[in-house]
Order: sequence, then C-alpha cells, then structure tokens
Amino acid sequence: QVQLVESGGGLVQAGGSLRLSCAASGRTFSSYALGWFRQAPGKEREFVAGISWSGGSTDSADSVKGRFTISRDNAKNTMYLQMNSLKVEDTAVYYCAAKLNGATRSVWDYRYWGQGTQVTVSS
Repeated sequence: QVQLVESGGGLVQAGGSLRLSCAASGRTFSSYALGWFRQAPGKEREFVAGISWSGGSTDSADSVKGRFTISRDNAKNTMYLQMNSLKVEDTAVYYCAAKLNGATRSVWDYRYWGQGTQVTVSS
C-alpha cells in the first residue's frame, strides 16, 4: 500500500512558477507508476502528467506540454511537478496518484490518491 501527500500549492500570478511535491510512504514506491491530475470547480478530474516507475518514461497533456515537467526521486520517495508559465486556466486542485505497471491517462486506472493541493493562478 502507498500513502501519498501533496504539497507546494499556493497562489501565484499568471506567468509565474510553482513546484508541487508528492511524498509517498511505503517501501515499494519505486514499483509504482505515478501521475498528476487536476480538478477545477465544476469540472471532471483530468490527467496532467505521468511518469513510469523508473522515471525513464513521461507523458503530459497537450495543455501543459512545454510548461510543466514531471520527475521523481525514488531515493526520496518523492515525485515533483515543476509548473512554469502558469495560466489562469491552470487553477485547480492538483492530485498525485499511484498505480502498478505503466503510467496511463485514465483516472480510473489509479488505485492510490493523495488529498490534493490547491493551485490558484491570478490574472
């Protein structure tokens, strides 16, 4: 079992940057593919970025490609999301999630979830 805790959210102006962290408990952290998802008010939770267990393979949504970078440090049991050039439409609660096997884009594939961290981008 894996427990996930996000941090690093906050209020930032458009064009600014934030780095989210997802700290995991459990000895088998490196066995899991990880993903970042977000949910804005009144909208469905959506895929942002995913990373394989080794960190050697990543994927990101078209809406954040070139602006957001996902990474992980298995020695620290932590995943990161570096968010640059933030836009007002990036405002959402950001969640990290874990699953066995490869990273996918579907919310339904992920078994373990964090509680979320709020990111608010002002104009």
